[in-house]
Amino acid sequence: MKINKEGYKIIAISGLICLILWLLIYYFQSHHDGTGLLITSAIILVAFWLFIVAFFREPRRVKIHDSDLVFSPCDGRVVVTEVVYEDEYIKQEMLQISIFMSVTNIHMNWMPVSGVVEYFKYHPGRFLIAWHPKSSTENERTTSVVKMDNGSSVLFRQVAGLIARRIVSYIKVGDRVNQNDVFGFIKFGSRIDVLVPKNSELLVEIGDPVVGSQTPLVRLVKE
Repeated sequence: MKINKEGYKIIAISGLICLILWLLIYYFQSHHDGTGLLITSAIILVAFWLFIVAFFREPRRVKIHDSDLVFSPCDGRVVVTEVVYEDEYIKQEMLQISIFMSVTNIHMNWMPVSGVVEYFKYHPGRFLIAWHPKSSTENERTTSVVKMDNGSSVLFRQVAGLIARRIVSYIKVGDRVNQNDVFGFIKFGSRIDVLVPKNSELLVEIGDPVVGSQTPLVRLVKE
């Protein structure tokens, strides 16, 4: 299993903490018949550490390129499909699809479309539960806008959740990006909003599971 680079430090630190905790338990039980406790604690600590390792797993996925489609930028479940007014950069009504990632999902983020990054901004903020309606505007988040070759602009936000405290994005304004390349990572539970032209053909419904870089969210309608 390949591990994403964002997990190296956390995996090492959590492994060290688990080892120290077990050694402390061993020390205090060394003069008692605590074999059962030692075995149980070892199983729990190893299971916890393996959960941390698994969270940062990096899957192998086929890269799909289709300029008519906007793909899911992450694994998770669709929690919002609605037309909203985007007032940060594009300043017009757009169709928003929001995807919630639980702590069991892979948290790598993939580019939903190809084009040139024309806007990027990091917003510090709160850590509301990621499916809360206000999380899109009040939580820690990044906003990115990619201008496609056909002239359409697609906006997407990485939104930190209740547990997530660090958002990682590898893109900057002026970058040429390719559909379904990795562009970032969100550590632990979180969500991503994708905003597309409001006349796009919606291909998912609320409650649908989606796979990052594999599941199309909408089909762009040619004007």
